[in-house]
Amino acid sequence: MDSITLYYTQGSSDKVYQARIESKDGGFVVNYAFGRRGTTLSAGTKTNTAVNYDAAKGIYDKLVNEKKAKGYTPGEDGTPYQNTDRASASTGIHCQLLNSIEEDQIEKLIEDPAWWMQEKHDGRRLLIRKQGDTIIGINRLGLAVALPETLVADAERCEIDFIIDGEAVGDGLHAFDVLLIESDEIGGLRYGERYLRLMNLLASFQHRHIQLTKTAFTVQDKRDLYMRLKETNAEGVVLKDTNAPYIAGRPASGGPHLKFKFVETASFVVAKVNAKRSIALKLFSGQEWVGAGNVTISTNQEIPAEGSVVECRYLYAYRESGCIYQPVYLGTRDDIPADECVTSQLKYKA
Repeated sequence: MDSITLYYTQGSSDKVYQARIESKDGGFVVNYAFGRRGTTLSAGTKTNTAVNYDAAKGIYDKLVNEKKAKGYTPGEDGTPYQNTDRASASTGIHCQLLNSIEEDQIEKLIEDPAWWMQEKHDGRRLLIRKQGDTIIGINRLGLAVALPETLVADAERCEIDFIIDGEAVGDGLHAFDVLLIESDEIGGLRYGERYLRLMNLLASFQHRHIQLTKTAFTVQDKRDLYMRLKETNAEGVVLKDTNAPYIAGRPASGGPHLKFKFVETASFVVAKVNAKRSIALKLFSGQEWVGAGNVTISTNQEIPAEGSVVECRYLYAYRESGCIYQPVYLGTRDDIPADECVTSQLKYKA
């Protein structure tokens, strides 16, 4: 029977995805399992009832191709996008991703002089790489993406090569880190040194749309920034260990860069498109896909396709039903894999 094991290895990410066709009730089903290598895998099925082999093979092939398009490859090295149609877009550069913390952990980090605080902007992760006359964007999947002309124009004014990391909002970038200046790869330096080098880099050329992310360094400045952002309903805050190097990927837990959101957002998979400009949402619970409620799509936004990943803001989730309360549709997320849309993202009503 058809089966495959795919791997994804990049930075601290080391994932396994298995898919297989199995016989059941006189027909065939497509089952899958995924998780971190060396741990117990979460299992699920793409077919709730048995189907004929041709139908199962079609579902299986689609599933495998979707995972390969997201960077999973056969072979235990798991080189992202190897032998896929995205291979030419893969830059080999991946960003450092943050884990969330609870509010009761904030005060300890505010009091710790080794941790700095920045505003968490409501945008999309974006790196800008300048190599000579070539300027590209890099998304959180490590793929080359188009940049707004405003950012291209700013980058062209810099006389040296660089890789800047930041959060894109509209046609601008809130820059908070730098990985390369000229030929000097500085990701291994402590964050305090990288931030200083970023300040000096941005001071060396004119730029209207690349803005240095403001940072609070002292205990009082951190506390003031936290209260101001919370009172103004900002997205949240990011806290960074000034002694930490830049490590691509997301740690299994904790990490040197952490985030706390004042408003709740999560990524969902579109379960189906409803009538009257509404979509049903679903999340993976570790064993199966479960419903997470519905959200209305405003008339100035396109209705996303079934199976796509979308971002929603909400107040909280009900533990009994798993549905989110007062959801607001924010848009599609082509830089987030469906297997990251899990119930553990949710914040539940107390």
